[in-house]
Amino acid sequence: MSKITRKYFFVIAMLLVLFSIYNYFIYSAESYTPSSALTSQAIEGQELWQENNCWSCHQLYGLGGYLGPDLTNVYSNIDKGPLFIKAFLNSGVSSMPKFNFSEGEKDAIIEYLRIVDETGYYPNFDASIERSGWVKIKYKDAK
Repeated sequence: MSKITRKYFFVIAMLLVLFSIYNYFIYSAESYTPSSALTSQAIEGQELWQENNCWSCHQLYGLGGYLGPDLTNVYSNIDKGPLFIKAFLNSGVSSMPKFNFSEGEKDAIIEYLRIVDETGYYPNFDASIERSGWVKIKYKDAK
């Protein structure tokens, strides 16, 4: 084995060792805990959201399509809220189709958007990256 080959072998071995140590500390840290669990009704709403491809037009936390508005905090918006959401699901607009959801399905979507709304603000400019790699953000229920 030539000197250059040994040198590259040593560098690759060191990178693998450092990568393994990094992964050990990241994935063995107990600093992450989910902020909220979805209720069964919210899970149904999330499934409806995905089945009807709402992501293609709307965003949650800035992720999704750009045709419709971001719906992260639509539930707590004083000019909108659950009745506003239900009205749009009932009637649609020129760029949003009219869905034929049952009352239970509408309530499930509203419950899903309520729980999304409770998790935080978007855009959230009060965030920091922890040493473990997790992003720490300001939640609505934090005191």
